[in-house]
Amino acid sequence: MDEPTRTTGQFRDPKWLNDLVKAEPKAPLMAPFMAYLVLMLLNDVFPARLQPIAVVLHIALASWVTWLFRRHYPPLGRPYWGLAIGAGIAAALLWVGGQHLLDGMIVWGRRLGDGLSFHWALPFVDLSPVRQLDPHECFGDGALFWAHVVLKICRAVTIVPIVEEIFWRGFILRAFVRWHWFDQVPWGTFAWRAFVGSALLSVLQHPGNWGVSIACWLLYNALFYWKKSLLCLILAHAVTNLALYVYVVYSGDWRFW
Repeated sequence: MDEPTRTTGQFRDPKWLNDLVKAEPKAPLMAPFMAYLVLMLLNDVFPARLQPIAVVLHIALASWVTWLFRRHYPPLGRPYWGLAIGAGIAAALLWVGGQHLLDGMIVWGRRLGDGLSFHWALPFVDLSPVRQLDPHECFGDGALFWAHVVLKICRAVTIVPIVEEIFWRGFILRAFVRWHWFDQVPWGTFAWRAFVGSALLSVLQHPGNWGVSIACWLLYNALFYWKKSLLCLILAHAVTNLALYVYVVYSGDWRFW
């Protein structure tokens, strides 16, 4: 990664931030994602009726951390709008269709396994069909429910794609090539261990959707290697989340919520 920019005047970054980036070049690409995960705990602390406040705080604080490092990110590239929209919709279709198929295979496999007295499991992976969590049970059908829906969609199409793509495509793909000198790895450098390894690692973030998570990560990785544009991936990720959540609200298939 290029040497951190130190601007002049009132827009100069604080010294502690420049010192942090100089001491740890991974910080700009890791900190926003890690802050997002830590702040997710707000959802567990706030009672149901205050969940909209928790989501607003989550968006605001995660955005603030991301903004802090804004002058230390590599160039994001071109948007490739048409490709980003098409890939985003394709990933959403893959996520929904693939999860339904995988759930059916798991149910069939368990029935077969029970008949043969055979049981199996994998660490960190939830092999149960994805459970359906209906937010109507927590928020009812009125204004609180719709506040929850709107704010969660806003979070999913704004800060989530930014922090995740900065971390996964901006850092992890290069870290798999050279961990200690990831910033010397050119943008979009292909390596099989990075292409496949990062997809497998995504299971830790989506254990209940492990199969489709791997498939979508491979799709996103391929798009990034092709266009070498992080902005294109951010847009594609946002489209995926928007399409997925619109489907959920329209169909009532809350397993993807």
